[in-house]
Amino acid sequence: MQVIPLSTVPSQDFTVQLNGQTCSINLYQKSTGLFFDLNLNGVQIVTAMLCLHGVSLVQQTYLGFVGILMFIDTEGVEDPFYTGLGARFILTYA
Repeated sequence: MQVIPLSTVPSQDFTVQLNGQTCSINLYQKSTGLFFDLNLNGVQIVTAMLCLHGVSLVQQTYLGFVGILMFIDTEGVEDPFYTGLGARFILTYA
């Protein structure tokens, strides 16, 4: 399992290589939760996915993403919030 480093800010964009896949990720906090966008090798495949503890952020295998990307709460079973990113709430890839 790979842990993807995150900043404790309400909105962030970054690019990471995951198993040879170029992934551009956008995380942004709204009043209703933390949301996720994924651009895979130049193609937008996930838009405005609500981040939940222990739930895969890419639900459809036909989109071409290989692996499982999900948030884990290291202190319980809460859904992620930006103030705990990188510490309590970690983004993992397996």
